[in-house]
Amino acid sequence: MKRVTIHDVAETAGVSLATVDRVLNGRPGVRKVTIEKVKQAVEALNYKPDVFAAGLAKKRVYRLHFLIPNGPNAFMEDLTREALSHAETMSGDRMHVHVEPIDAFDGHRVAGTLAILDRSQCDGVAVVAPAFPEVQAAIDRLQDRGVPVVTLVSDHPSSSRQHFVGIDNVAAGRTAGRLLGRFLPRSPAKVAIIAGSLGLRDHAERYQGCRAVIEQDYPHLELLKVREGRDDNARNADLMRKLLAEHPDLAGLYNIGAGNRGTIAALKESGRSQGIVFVGHELTPYTREALQDDVLDAVIAQDPGHEIRSAIRVLKALCDGVPIIEGQERIGIDVFLKDNLPGDLEPSDAAGRPV
Repeated sequence: MKRVTIHDVAETAGVSLATVDRVLNGRPGVRKVTIEKVKQAVEALNYKPDVFAAGLAKKRVYRLHFLIPNGPNAFMEDLTREALSHAETMSGDRMHVHVEPIDAFDGHRVAGTLAILDRSQCDGVAVVAPAFPEVQAAIDRLQDRGVPVVTLVSDHPSSSRQHFVGIDNVAAGRTAGRLLGRFLPRSPAKVAIIAGSLGLRDHAERYQGCRAVIEQDYPHLELLKVREGRDDNARNADLMRKLLAEHPDLAGLYNIGAGNRGTIAALKESGRSQGIVFVGHELTPYTREALQDDVLDAVIAQDPGHEIRSAIRVLKALCDGVPIIEGQERIGIDVFLKDNLPGDLEPSDAAGRPV
């Protein structure tokens, strides 16, 4: 008969492994309703803690490396902030999280960073992986050295990475296409698209999804050639000014990646922001303000806190050789208009409460 494990309890209760651990050990910070769910799961499964295994687990130190792009990308800044917050709060739980800045547009440098890592330095790696062949090779070699790798935000499925933590970017792009199609009039119109780079898989997939919806359901809309701004605010501002000058009849805009501050600034200074339907990504202080000011019409977002917590849980599971709870690690796509903006978010719960 198969032994019931803490993973079975977590799956039955619909909570994280860390939450089950807190309940079983009587630690504070868990809601009463959650405590009751865990207790009911323990009783239903007749779960008996393996004291010996628990003792071994507590002696394990998990050294996790997160490779996250640097530069003026507000979402990546949020992702880094979440990772650093977890690095600080989880150090007492034998979970050491190190954040390494990378240049996501330089495949050789990302590959070089991966190449110097091995089991003596870390137990698991999460990387925002640009879709370059040298990065795939570096991921494969790191896996061969016994270090589990998960891709974060942008996937590299052709590599031997163990898991992807992020949204369905094709679906996100399709959502953008649907929003543009529904918001714009049913008459011929031009739509501009700015990407960081189509060499980034998440950007390429979003473009693929958006184009598929526009071509199938809104063929009266003309998608202009994709402009690439490398997620840089100054470059995006310059691209936006050129688009506005070249297309005085521009009706729609989709910014696939970051650089929203520059795009927003150029639209505002042009005086044409009210006449252009603008869809972008990630809820930051800048996109929130632009939504409130009617410069942005919709923002497609993902939760950076959930992604960091998920990556940590997945890497720990891979280190322990235990199953990953797929339902818990599924990252959702949010769509925000000015009417449904959330209030100030509470600090991320590094203790592992349900997301």
